[in-house]
Amino acid sequence: MKRSYAHIVIGAGALGSAAAYWLARACGGDVLVCEQFRPGHDRGASEDHSRIIRHSYHSPVYTALTPAAYQTWAEIEERTGLRLVTRTGGLDLAEASSAGADDLACYAHALDVAGISYEQLEARDIRRRWPQWKISGNTVGLFQGDGGILDIRRANAAHLALARALGATVLAETPVRQVSCAGNGVRVGTDAGEYTAGSLVICAGSWTAPLLAGLGADWPITLSQEQVSYFATPHLKAFAPDRFPVWIWHGEQHVYGFPVYGEAAVKAGRDMSGRFVTLENRSYQPDPEETKRIAGFLLDHLPDAAGPELLSKTCVYDMPPDRDFILDRLPDHPQVSVGVGAGHAAKFASLLGRILADLATRGETAYPIGAFRADRPALTDPAFTPAFRLTGARSPASPVLGPAAGRV
Repeated sequence: MKRSYAHIVIGAGALGSAAAYWLARACGGDVLVCEQFRPGHDRGASEDHSRIIRHSYHSPVYTALTPAAYQTWAEIEERTGLRLVTRTGGLDLAEASSAGADDLACYAHALDVAGISYEQLEARDIRRRWPQWKISGNTVGLFQGDGGILDIRRANAAHLALARALGATVLAETPVRQVSCAGNGVRVGTDAGEYTAGSLVICAGSWTAPLLAGLGADWPITLSQEQVSYFATPHLKAFAPDRFPVWIWHGEQHVYGFPVYGEAAVKAGRDMSGRFVTLENRSYQPDPEETKRIAGFLLDHLPDAAGPELLSKTCVYDMPPDRDFILDRLPDHPQVSVGVGAGHAAKFASLLGRILADLATRGETAYPIGAFRADRPALTDPAFTPAFRLTGARSPASPVLGPAAGRV
């Protein structure tokens, strides 16, 4: 096996597998991927069947990228013949005049800026279209028809298959122990020996910080253990993907869910449970209290979705203090590019892999990623106050969602 490549990628999760494919396309396959576990493992943040994909976002910065994200997934589907995106529509809900309604106003503003259509709904509209919901008359909604499910497990495998077809080498169960820069290149020490390359792309999720430590990048990345649960509803047809959308409830906590997909059950969880962990003390055992909390939400708001717990799974978010992505080259080592997904990158994964490949091969990208630079205050200012919930200040021009709002 050869020891020198044009590019090395560390990590074969959502971002790493995508970067491997787009790099292989750019350089004729001269790419090495090092994955410390087996591809598809359950120890990171890229496993399970499904992730929400959507245009609706808290900031125009993200919605500006969503059309390209959908287009990129469509290209991967065309190249593989696999269906990766299932459109169900996406429904965001909140109580009027609440912080959650402000979130929905930010979503509407971001969609307006991007010129993407949506509907604002009153409680009676929501009940009429999806009678499964048990909501108060004060509930408001925002529906965007392109929202849906991204099959992240299949997508990761598809990226790796495409990369291999182009000549990339994937080393499974090969932990990286040391990373260093030498001249204009890099050296990567692994359990299978040392490899060199002209550039390195790090997409290591929870393991990013230890790898960066040897390169002088001491970014404050917080790890949070999260959990989803599948509930075996007896009403499968009512929650089929062609009858029920993906959804997010914007309240004191963000609760989100999926129609029946991947399992004969609905899936639901909380965004940012606040269980902060380290690599050493994270657990792979689901928390029964968290499952109970989500089951209680379903009993209150989607009673027909409630059923026995089929299974629960854990994952870890890797979050900068502002919970924005990191997509940049290291300021002191431009041959090293880094992708940090901040616990919400799956829907963008193929596009972000393409962007990382651009940075590694050209040093720049045409996509608007200025907000995700490595030299921003959240990463460089020790006094920066962390804010891990995905919210945005409403623009004065943003519509205020209330019971009387209604627009297509």
